[in-house]
Amino acid sequence: MNSIDYKQFYDKVGKTNGWNFSNVKCISEGTKWDFYSEVTKVCKKSDLLLDIGTGGGEAILSIAEAALLLVGIDQSTGMIETATNNLANSGRANVRFLQMDAQELHFPENFFNIVTCRHSTFYAKEIAKVLDKEGIFLTQQVSENDKLNVKEAFGRGQALGTTGGTLKHRSIAELSEAGFTDVQSFDYNVIEFYQTAEDLIFLLKHTPIIPNFGQTEFDFQILQQFIEENQTEKGIKTNSERFMIIARL
Repeated sequence: MNSIDYKQFYDKVGKTNGWNFSNVKCISEGTKWDFYSEVTKVCKKSDLLLDIGTGGGEAILSIAEAALLLVGIDQSTGMIETATNNLANSGRANVRFLQMDAQELHFPENFFNIVTCRHSTFYAKEIAKVLDKEGIFLTQQVSENDKLNVKEAFGRGQALGTTGGTLKHRSIAELSEAGFTDVQSFDYNVIEFYQTAEDLIFLLKHTPIIPNFGQTEFDFQILQQFIEENQTEKGIKTNSERFMIIARL
């Protein structure tokens, strides 16, 4: 799925369903880090922070005290509308949200001290352009084998069949090519339990894990069988696989 397809997907789903993931009940066992907590560890109160693919903005609003100014961008109209509403309700004065394509960042060169990107496409050369020469880029991305049992049940899915580690190695290579010299990567693959069928359906409807999920009745028949086969006392079992990269110029 390319960046244009992602924009169309998120605009359509956002307008239909909204973007409140906070009510989704899911338990993860063994998660090694929380991405935005890692961001706050390297962020100073005087820093300017750019968050690419900011979505509804909840993440950077939650760490607003960690930096002087936080700017969240997203190419989706629906996402930015949600983020703007969340900002208005937050009372935060040092956060801004802008609709912008990550492929063309309209900011001054060397402007930001920190650039972050979680579960969204980024372009290394654009980041290097707007990042201060002593700045830090942090990204967390979804690995190929995330929600593997779900994708196998449906016989289709995001990155299904792609060799594990492909996206991580490609990202590292792009960062090195863009001039990043200190690049570190981290991985985890943990068990997740979605508490109810509604929680899992919300996830599948709001993300591109299963392309065009729910457009046919057959999808819900597959889902019902999947739930029966993966229901445990803790919830509906699947996995969460992520990688994180921390890079410095």
